[in-house]
Amino acid sequence: MANVTVIGAQWGDEGKGKIVDWLAARADVVVRFQGGHNAGHTLVVGNTTYKLSLLPSGIVTGTLSLIGNGVVLDPWALRDEITRLEGQGVTITPANFGIADNCPLILPLHRDLDGLREAAAGSGKIGTTGRGIGPAYEDKVGRRAIRVCDLSHLDELEPQLDRLCAHHDALRAGFGEPPVDRAALVAELRAIAPFVLQYAQPVWKRLNEAKKAGAKILFEGAQGVLLDVDHGTYPFVTSSNTVSGTVASGSGMGPSSAGFVLGIVKAYTTRVGSGPFPTELEDETGELLGRKGHEFGTVTARKRRCGWFDAVLVRQTCALSGVTGIALTKIDVLDGFEKILICTAYRLHGELIDYLPASAQDQAAVEPVYEEIDGWEGSTVGARSWANLPAQAIKYIRRIEELIECPVASVSTSPERDDTILVRDPFAG
Repeated sequence: MANVTVIGAQWGDEGKGKIVDWLAARADVVVRFQGGHNAGHTLVVGNTTYKLSLLPSGIVTGTLSLIGNGVVLDPWALRDEITRLEGQGVTITPANFGIADNCPLILPLHRDLDGLREAAAGSGKIGTTGRGIGPAYEDKVGRRAIRVCDLSHLDELEPQLDRLCAHHDALRAGFGEPPVDRAALVAELRAIAPFVLQYAQPVWKRLNEAKKAGAKILFEGAQGVLLDVDHGTYPFVTSSNTVSGTVASGSGMGPSSAGFVLGIVKAYTTRVGSGPFPTELEDETGELLGRKGHEFGTVTARKRRCGWFDAVLVRQTCALSGVTGIALTKIDVLDGFEKILICTAYRLHGELIDYLPASAQDQAAVEPVYEEIDGWEGSTVGARSWANLPAQAIKYIRRIEELIECPVASVSTSPERDDTILVRDPFAG
């Protein structure tokens, strides 16, 4: 199997953009299979920086890029992103970009509800991006979503609008808001429909035809496994499944299509928004990691929380997603640290445990158990072979492999595409 699935093996923001960009240049098709425009990938190609939220990373290299049915699509955000990238010289046409016709839409009413809930939640805030992702997934599961294919039948949309508005009008009333303006909503959909429909197609069919033709398919995940709605730090999670198994349901291909599962792992740990974070450093060291790593969200520009590498979490996410190998990123951020800590276990109410428990209360109560190793002198920036790395940096990488029980497939040493040490080629299986 020549396919590769890329997932974030922490809380997202692991540097997937660079890795996916590097792989996309060698793939025939790149597919997004979950999430929405709450995802953020930054690609640095030469002197140009591209910021993507919805579009698969392959679009920058001209690789066929598809949005699968597992994604929730904000058509106005898509239009803005395409316009911005075209302004940077990227060509985007129906020949190299497609959207699943059964993809649910994020509507203005979803953004409204997202904001109203977070504003009213007080200390119970989840820390959403406020972009309507969760409410759109709720409507999908509640069977009241408007999908891409419905844009071709706007004159016959009344029954769906009845279901949708009955739900949202009641919620809006509870927040003291007026009912949905149905006429305005239909007018907005009618205006955006031609733009979206030019890309609409049965993506599942195109992918299966590509598979039969022997194409190399790259499945691009968003967020990270620790934000998975089932397996993450619930309720401080996203609204979709972010594990590799979602490739099957979110793209319309069989479960055997995932191929080599590459887990992207940062050499330390970060998190955006609320929720438990066992190794968080609320001190000068955490501030230093944030400054050196430029830890601000691609989509929201929110400052990321920073902490030491948590081997317990990554071992767990690798198991949950059947990770074949990891791509270790941002090793260069640790240059110059005299001592580096790695979390190897947790202590919960006095008992040592080797996994993150399911309950939010226990997750908040766990205390990290650390192993200390020496840092290294010299720089890892731009290293492209093991010979270019300090011996102690190699020791750190090897210790991570041991603790997470998963091999390193590559090491990224800067945002530049070619500053990568390749240990195992994912497309070679």
